[in-house]
Amino acid sequence: MSTSPWWKHAVIYQVYPRSFADTNGDGIGDLPGLIARLDYLKALGIDALWLSPVYRSPMVDAGYDICDYTDIDPLFGHLADLDNLISQAHNRGIKVLMDFVPNHTSDQHPWFIESRASRDSRKRDWYIWRDQPNNWRASIDGGSAWSWDEGSQQYYLHFFLPQQPDLNWHNPEVVQAMHEVLRFWLDRGVDGFRIDVVHCVGKDPTFADDPRCLAGETMVQINDQPYSHEVLRGLRRLVDGYPGDRVLIGEVNIRSTAQVAAYYGACDELHMSFNFPPLDAPWDPVVFRLCIRDVESLLGAQSAWPTWALSNHDNRRIRSRYGGSLRRARAAAVMLLTLRGTPFIFQGDELALEDTVVDAQTRVDPGGRDGSRGPIPWAADPPHGWSGSAPWLPFPPDAAELAVQVQQASAESTLTLYRQLLDCRRKSEALRLGDWQELPSHPQVLAYRRHCAGDERIVCINFDQREHSFPMSGHWRVDVASDTVAANQPFNGTLAAEQALILRPAEG
Repeated sequence: MSTSPWWKHAVIYQVYPRSFADTNGDGIGDLPGLIARLDYLKALGIDALWLSPVYRSPMVDAGYDICDYTDIDPLFGHLADLDNLISQAHNRGIKVLMDFVPNHTSDQHPWFIESRASRDSRKRDWYIWRDQPNNWRASIDGGSAWSWDEGSQQYYLHFFLPQQPDLNWHNPEVVQAMHEVLRFWLDRGVDGFRIDVVHCVGKDPTFADDPRCLAGETMVQINDQPYSHEVLRGLRRLVDGYPGDRVLIGEVNIRSTAQVAAYYGACDELHMSFNFPPLDAPWDPVVFRLCIRDVESLLGAQSAWPTWALSNHDNRRIRSRYGGSLRRARAAAVMLLTLRGTPFIFQGDELALEDTVVDAQTRVDPGGRDGSRGPIPWAADPPHGWSGSAPWLPFPPDAAELAVQVQQASAESTLTLYRQLLDCRRKSEALRLGDWQELPSHPQVLAYRRHCAGDERIVCINFDQREHSFPMSGHWRVDVASDTVAANQPFNGTLAAEQALILRPAEG
């Protein structure tokens, strides 16, 4: 039995609570709805769920503008519901990760209300105030990262919306307060945190203009300061003081694998960090081959554990990004769940959902990210398992055909494929923890070997719309196929168009 920490073995499932399951009829998903669907997640085969923010918030940025870090917003339920979720998930062997947002608060947070009250406020230095702005640009709206406060006659910094002022992590009182937030949730049994834009907490102390902002880049894309690493080392020491392999997973939203690798530190910062190039990658074997090679070389050099994600609440869904192709979405699932590292599944990708279509009347998000956030269709008939009023966003296309109820009854559904993949991964030490080795193949085929002790798997993904030969020495059988090829069939050396296979030795 391996002694590796649980998160190295895990498949982690991102829950976007607003769109997962509703119980009170207001059209917004809630914690009781998630609790009621835990058996679905257990049957899927996930090991942990990451919960997007459910804290008290004015919801200007879908809960990433927090006004109370230690309470639950009434939209989602109560603190007792979160405690019940942790208990019920743990009873099913599922870990629970919270979303920690350290860079900024809501402008309605009591800390900021006190900070902006006057220049002499006791919490003035909890945020970043200046008499003159520089040229830094904010994410979401792309405007200045500084807003004028008429009352105190200074500008305050916000890397996101003006309603999300940035905290000053150079102030030890801020550090202490945010450490107390983590302790609050760790003491309640949370297994770790996904840390939002963690690379942004350290700011250039000179506040110099950045020429990249003149070219239209925002600070969220380029901010990379040494002090962020000091902050992370403090968070890591805190989390490591708790039992049970608690984990820190960072969102380092820099499109450079080398820079992301630095946030692991010398194994004293993040346990894992998201790597973003695969989220931008088109359906192209050359691009993915380069992404994987970068991860293997740059993270492997410092024994940093990789993560893999192909969609999330801020990016287009897998199927939509790949032109709506169901074949590609299913082949991508095979790749996602067989690369070396910890994979993240965004809710609904196991159903092959596409982005929800929104217009001026149905748009909610100020950054235009509503597409991937459409509600999960649980039942075939409208309102698709949602109680009461219509959900806060329209359902994704083909909601009736792709509903959980329909896919659970089909041996050839995408949901069934995901269950097969997670079961295959669970049974294979090679897929969970084994080495990764690229194999020679046709340019349109990505192929690799996973090996651990006596366990071996070969994964081959045909990106082309034509079949290709993939000759193999020895005898191999299909473990899982992205299409309808049955398991245990002998591999005949040919990959069908846009087909992905997991192969095992025939004698195994």
